[in-house]
Amino acid sequence: MVMPFSSHTVEEHFDKCSPAVAATYARILKTASKLGPVQQEAKKTSIHLVRKTAFAGVATRKTALILTLKSDTNLASKRIAKREQTSANRWHLEVRLETPDQVDRELVSWLKRAYELAC
Repeated sequence: MVMPFSSHTVEEHFDKCSPAVAATYARILKTASKLGPVQQEAKKTSIHLVRKTAFAGVATRKTALILTLKSDTNLASKRIAKREQTSANRWHLEVRLETPDQVDRELVSWLKRAYELAC
């Protein structure tokens, strides 16, 4: 049986979100774009940010977004709400963000590290 093609858009992820959530995503995207080329891939439940492979995932909520970053180590920070070791040298780290100002120096350093791993 052939399943019908279903396309998703980045914009639809923000339909039911507060303006702060969209602004936070815009800040993440702007910051990541300063590192080099970034593609946005809208999926059913999230948006992937891709260099050659995905380096970050964004899941939207009404008042926040959940940013999942690829890492080669487990980072020790209270900001990381969930961590999952996916292989010997890979971690997926989740951070909950509610406002654009939470995209600070620390988070930018993690984003840069994830971007570098995705080459």
